Amino acid sequence: MPDAPADRLRQYATDALKGRFVGRDEVIDLIALAVVAGEHLFLYGPPGTAKSLLVREFAGAVRCRYFEYLLTRFSEPNELFGPVDLARLRDGVVATVTTGMLPEAEFAFLDELFNANSAILNNLLTVLNERVYRRGAETHRLPLLSVFAASNHLPEDDALQALFDRFLLRCKVDALPAAQLPGLLAAGWAIERDGKHRTESPNAPTADDLRDLARRTKAVDLAVVLEPYADAVTKVRDLGVALSDRRAVKVLKLVAASAVMCGRTAANPSDLWVLRYVWDRAEQIGPLGTLVSGVLERAPDADRPHARARRPESVDADSLAGELETADRELAAGLKLVELARLRERVQAVADRASWVADSAARSHLLGRSAKLLEKLG
Repeated sequence: MPDAPADRLRQYATDALKGRFVGRDEVIDLIALAVVAGEHLFLYGPPGTAKSLLVREFAGAVRCRYFEYLLTRFSEPNELFGPVDLARLRDGVVATVTTGMLPEAEFAFLDELFNANSAILNNLLTVLNERVYRRGAETHRLPLLSVFAASNHLPEDDALQALFDRFLLRCKVDALPAAQLPGLLAAGWAIERDGKHRTESPNAPTADDLRDLARRTKAVDLAVVLEPYADAVTKVRDLGVALSDRRAVKVLKLVAASAVMCGRTAANPSDLWVLRYVWDRAEQIGPLGTLVSGVLERAPDADRPHARARRPESVDADSLAGELETADRELAAGLKLVELARLRERVQAVADRASWVADSAARSHLLGRSAKLLEKLG
């Protein structure tokens, strides 16, 4: 039986959820990373991709109080933070009834985040920055571990960009590719048939365990990674990612959290995998992933790397080139809209694997061909 909080987090939360949710390992790992780092995670993608369900089930697996809300342009602060206590208001005291609302939650999920209007925007910024909610003379210190949010679009105006900036981690969540559809249907049917009830173990981690892991991140030795991290930050900025000095320092919390989740007291270069998730715009996701894969490929073998940093067992450049040639022929032959979408998935998968090709010339060639094909596919 695992004793350390990190081991119990893995057994009762991340591994358990990966066994139930097909193709969502990346999101599950990022939820865990966000909580251990004490940071917030933004999920970008269409409805129906299990974003809120994953966060809700994770919160249940670690026995945390959970709050969820779908924001609209007409949402009011009371709907998130609680109404005014009318009984006390009659006595001239402004107090908020927070029972079951965001101020009492340890996990919070806000769907359609960028529908937030000015009436709730400032409150949300304070909650995300300081874990504090203020109303008049009231000040509520929140037990919040992390906020998770989702939207199918990215912010356009400056006010919402400030809100987006508070989410240090960003992950794109797409519908699963056709190859994973049978597994998805089987797992989804099992949930529909048997319900979403889980057997709660007395050994499952709690909110206090997660806070303990967060405290451990502050003691992680970062000396070995500071130089390669600084070099990686420069390269990330060269891609056009707006990684400010403030955010660059905060990302070190993610690096430290990765080490803690692997049971280490010191970070190593494998923990730089977290840089994949600091993008600002959708078009940066692919190039940033390629850049970080290159950084990890050149790093020396590390002790107990995080699963997100491990190299694939083998990547055959010739095989990938053959897949791209096949895709090129299919595209030239003419395809229906649905077939084009599936072909794009295949080419993107080739591009992801090509990032790990050892030979730099072959890697660059494959990535260039993939990028041209993806551009044609739209």
